[in-house]
Amino acid sequence: MLAVRPLRGAAALDRYTLRGDGPETYEPRFTTHGFRYAQIDDWPGELDPGDVEAVVCHTDMRAIGDFACSDPLLDRLHDNVRWSMRGNYVGLPTDCPQRDERLGWTGDIQVFAPAAAFLYACAGPLTSWLADLAADQSEAGTVPHYVPWVELKPGLTPAAAWGDAAVLVPWVLYERTGDLGVLAAQYASMTAWVDQIATLTHDHLWDEGFQFGDWLDPAAPPDHPGRARTDHALVATACHAWTARVLARAAELLGHAGDAARYTALADEVRAAFRREFVTPSGRLACDTQTAYALALHLDLLDGPGQRERAGRRLVELVAADGHRIGTGFVGTPLVCDALCSVGAYDTAYALLTQRECPSWLYPVTMGATTVWERWDSMLPDGRVNPGEMTSFNHYALGAVADFLHRTVAGLAPAEPGYRRLRVAPRPGGGLTHASARLDTPYGPAAVSWTLDGGTLTVTATVPPGTSALVELPGAEPREVGAGTHTFVG
Repeated sequence: MLAVRPLRGAAALDRYTLRGDGPETYEPRFTTHGFRYAQIDDWPGELDPGDVEAVVCHTDMRAIGDFACSDPLLDRLHDNVRWSMRGNYVGLPTDCPQRDERLGWTGDIQVFAPAAAFLYACAGPLTSWLADLAADQSEAGTVPHYVPWVELKPGLTPAAAWGDAAVLVPWVLYERTGDLGVLAAQYASMTAWVDQIATLTHDHLWDEGFQFGDWLDPAAPPDHPGRARTDHALVATACHAWTARVLARAAELLGHAGDAARYTALADEVRAAFRREFVTPSGRLACDTQTAYALALHLDLLDGPGQRERAGRRLVELVAADGHRIGTGFVGTPLVCDALCSVGAYDTAYALLTQRECPSWLYPVTMGATTVWERWDSMLPDGRVNPGEMTSFNHYALGAVADFLHRTVAGLAPAEPGYRRLRVAPRPGGGLTHASARLDTPYGPAAVSWTLDGGTLTVTATVPPGTSALVELPGAEPREVGAGTHTFVG
């Protein structure tokens, strides 16, 4: 049977009365339905599935990037991420295309923007959406939870990770395209957001007011998706330090020296407050969770190599204690694999990535998923649909891990904005024997592929004309290469 309960108030129902005097064509012009299965009732005569065509509708974006590897489940996961992006880009970047929502949620695109910018040439649609964000922000007095903003529930308060889209999405677009124009266009919005949050903190701690937190932590009960194990204040303060640091870099690039110094100082002060409140001298965190350590490690919120080593070791311990199952929600998920790799724990990152039991990225794939789910267990292992109201089978947020597949598994990343200089740095693991990624950069096609045969790693990199690449292979000294196709064996 069709699972229509998760649609909530969306009927997703079309009725058509046949005229009955020959072939007839009906197709909505101003309506889309996000669906995987369709049910047709009262069809006159015999109906073969081949008689029905599903029309894919999405914003006219050119596919520019791809990924493949030796694990068919990871390949399917990547395909699911792409399908979720297609389904959620119809005019604006939505959270889901099927239930009674379909809103431009800021938190979802904030975490997914790096993956989105690799898969499709989406700078145009996202730049347009960011202009809408700035307009709504100016009118509402803060960055809304979704854009365009429609006040469905009373009250609008700033929320970390969601409102941070005002700073982080423009920065991702700059990193991936090299276009300073997007930073210049959004600079007023970026500064307004960071300045507002600075007024809400106490001793630089953002510890009051509503927060989504590490939304849909796998331990959150079905009826309380925001009840995460990581303290909301820890998440919010870490995000505040992050956006202040990014804004300082943007100000420097745009020639605003005074702002750059001011926001650098703010970032340092928030970082120090984070350590005072949430980090022990040895490097343990007040919240003993995967997300807390992922934030602290990935956002460089710790003091010195000693604290980083201890925090990294604790993150590895937590992942192992969870049976190498995911323990993060919307905030921690995009960061946890990178955080592990930053302390050399590649084996643990791969064990987390290739886990098939719930909760994990591959569990939905084993359950037949064709898009990314909103919850790690939108479908329970026994085949029942999760009873929670927040249960969608097409949400791209948790698919943010695709960016890790591109940058670390395959090894293709920007070393300079716009891929003017590439970083070729594959890190094989997880039993994979080959992986590859390709991308149409502003300078032309770039690609990295590798194979592992016994103890021999063979890497081939294609560097576009007018660019160079920093090649960092396991166990080898970094080297610079120019345009062309290069093969390395070691």
